[in-house]
Amino acid sequence: MTFMFRPASREGVGLLIGLIGPSGSGKTYSAMRLAKGIAGDKPFAVIDTEAGRAKHYSDAFRFDHGDMKPPFHPAAYADAIHAADAAGYPAIVVDSMSHEHAGEGGLLDMHEAELERMAGDNWQKREAVKVAAWIKPKMAHKAMVQKLLQIRAHLILCFRAEEKIKMERVDGKMKIIPLGWVPICEKSLPYELTASLLLTPDAPGAPKPIKLQEQHRALFPLDRPIGETAGHHIAEWASGAPSVATIEAEKKTIAATVARMVKAFAVLGVGEDVLAEHVGRKDLADLDDEEVVKLREFYAAKKAAAEGEEI
Repeated sequence: MTFMFRPASREGVGLLIGLIGPSGSGKTYSAMRLAKGIAGDKPFAVIDTEAGRAKHYSDAFRFDHGDMKPPFHPAAYADAIHAADAAGYPAIVVDSMSHEHAGEGGLLDMHEAELERMAGDNWQKREAVKVAAWIKPKMAHKAMVQKLLQIRAHLILCFRAEEKIKMERVDGKMKIIPLGWVPICEKSLPYELTASLLLTPDAPGAPKPIKLQEQHRALFPLDRPIGETAGHHIAEWASGAPSVATIEAEKKTIAATVARMVKAFAVLGVGEDVLAEHVGRKDLADLDDEEVVKLREFYAAKKAAAEGEEI
């Protein structure tokens, strides 16, 4: 087999994003906002496992709705997502992915069916084959994950979450130890995704990272709710545009340069209003490279006239 190598770029890269949270955490609304920002003026797809509840948002967002019914076998999820991708939607929302694990016909039901097949009502044997009974369900789940990794669209998966606790002996007494919010899904799935974010009822829509790699951190600011802007940045990033972090760094560099120039111009008796007028702006916020060049040339002319010092 002959392999071809080309310079690497981000063009055509789809992200797999998990939004995890209990009722009231804003996960469905956040997923819709994210998808809207990605899709722009195009509709996005919603695969709805919750008896049409996604349609409650039809007045606020432009999307095409697919009603997914049980059994919630991993292959059914893979087929539905593949159909949406083949239809050309730029973003696909799945609400909820938790049914693949805990819904009718999902992984837990598949495991129970395997136990029944292997051991019937023999509870001693059921205990002995409990691990082996996971082989077929896990294989089906892994096959689904492999198909998700081939999707070209941006995929936003919503997961329910529940609070977990454990009992632990502390100083000779049994105490309840809270484990926080845990996603209802196959335990490794959130870590198979590009990014997994927890949303909680105390701050609906504001992400708390479960998995968020360095190159994606700028796409999901942790100090604000997830919205259309994040989706827009995702679409730009995936198309090969400069990353948000790169753009912000360039803005800071330009702002620092402009601040130094303002001080130098002040020595020559030239105020900020004159500088803004010279570059055709109301103020000096968010200047671009060309406008900075104009200010440098303006300074050179003023300096020559006043025999001032060059910055």
